[in-house]
Amino acid sequence: MLLRLLAALGAGAVIGYERSFHGRPAGLRTHVLVCMASSVLMLVTVYEAQWVRTVSEARLDPTRMAQGIMTGIGFLGAGVIVKEGLSVRGLTTAASIWITAAIGVLAGIGLYMPMIFAVVLTLLVLAVFRWIEMRVPTQAYYYFDVKYAREGNLSEEGMRELLGKLGFSVANFSYRLDGVGVERALRHKMTLQTTDRKAAARLARWLEENQTVLEFRLSPTGD
Repeated sequence: MLLRLLAALGAGAVIGYERSFHGRPAGLRTHVLVCMASSVLMLVTVYEAQWVRTVSEARLDPTRMAQGIMTGIGFLGAGVIVKEGLSVRGLTTAASIWITAAIGVLAGIGLYMPMIFAVVLTLLVLAVFRWIEMRVPTQAYYYFDVKYAREGNLSEEGMRELLGKLGFSVANFSYRLDGVGVERALRHKMTLQTTDRKAAARLARWLEENQTVLEFRLSPTGD
């Protein structure tokens, strides 16, 4: 049992270090504790015959404990999911906590080879797949809010033309007129979609250099 607890500690530490290295809210200690807790609970079930008197021919079902662990760990995973404005962060960390709990179950049962293989695959997903995601073309969505002088050199047509040249497609375009008299300004809100990761930086740079633009906000809507 001590060996299985040490195996759970090592497995959780390896995954937790990867999360801590990238500054995630659930890091080394969290993953170690999750993995060890899952292992302890499985040990209680696997060695139930040593502390529970069973009737002859009674059959124990350790899988019930595993099901309870994987259900209960969802509350902890939900705690690291954070909504910042229109962006949702922490989904990958929540998934890493879930897989760490499953690895702890393997450690508690004593299936060391599957446990080691699961740790290796988890690290590959967290590290290598991040590298793949950064290089594979994917659709990115942005919330765009811009305010500019009504009498300036920028118009709705000009804004749409600029967004098109930068590779954006526009959806949910809205109109608003702010201010009174000569201080009136136009405000547009929209959702932008693009496959060019550098398009948002180019758009922000152009808006900063344009004196007609009074203020703007450009924020991603994905994780």
